[in-house]
Amino acid sequence: MLDVRRLRLLRDLAHLGTIAAVAEAHTYTASAVSQQLAALQREAGVRLLERAGRRVALTPTGAALVRHTEVVLAALEAAEATLAAGRDGLSGGVRIGAFPSAVRTLLPAALVALSREHPALDLTVTELDPVAVPAALRQRRLDVALTHDYDIVPAEPDPALDSTPLLNETVFLAVPAAHDPPGRQDERTDPVAGARDADWIVGTPGTLCHAVAMHACQAAGYQPVVRHRADDFTALLALVAAGQGVGLVPELALSHPLPPVTLLPLALRRRTSVAYRRGAADHPAVAACVAALRTAAASITADRPPTDPPTATDPPNASG
Repeated sequence: MLDVRRLRLLRDLAHLGTIAAVAEAHTYTASAVSQQLAALQREAGVRLLERAGRRVALTPTGAALVRHTEVVLAALEAAEATLAAGRDGLSGGVRIGAFPSAVRTLLPAALVALSREHPALDLTVTELDPVAVPAALRQRRLDVALTHDYDIVPAEPDPALDSTPLLNETVFLAVPAAHDPPGRQDERTDPVAGARDADWIVGTPGTLCHAVAMHACQAAGYQPVVRHRADDFTALLALVAAGQGVGLVPELALSHPLPPVTLLPLALRRRTSVAYRRGAADHPAVAACVAALRTAAASITADRPPTDPPTATDPPNASG
């Protein structure tokens, strides 16, 4: 019989790429991970790993076993959900991950509702970039997580995860209020294309926000001149208001009151969802979190202003 804990290590090796990364994720030593993978290979009776230069790679059989492992782990999640549903009341810890603008907007109302309706739940929140969410869920450091992607940079499907859609937001190009915005003279002009000669404020390389800004500019036919890097949208808007450049801001991240900037709506959309491990959707605690977040998202959607883009003198609701 194959050991599930060892199968999990093999699955994580497939995602993380190195034994050192798997060891760090599980707070093991690299030697311990290697020993466990060697034991799994002996159990399987067939080669699962092979050398690829200085690294270890999965053989075709090893990769096939990882696909089976995803099914096994999802079934175990479903089994845990069934057991949890048979207990009286909701209790225990629920670890929630969220990106910064969701922590400020979507999450507070959901936490209030969960604490009121299920006081025995022990809720903890971790702020993190969406690119870190899949690994945190797979490694069981989180139970549910608010995450997002953009229509021009869609997230790759992850066989270990499922999700429920929550919001579909407009993304704006923020420019200084005193600036003659690119594209204003011609409504057919793409504001991003019109910002070819502007300085840009983008996120840190490796974040989703950085990838989206670079992709949007490249799709418009140029490489942006990056003047500043800011991962917080409030900081980005302050820099734009100070005439330091332009940047992309989604609805949910618009602050109140809005600094003196002009927001030009784009065809670009950000899509927010709540993610969890495959098989865990029916776990009562996960289902309660999803329901509370859907209610919070519906409230935000109902509070959205008319379709005209918000301005500094007519700020939107803090939730966008």
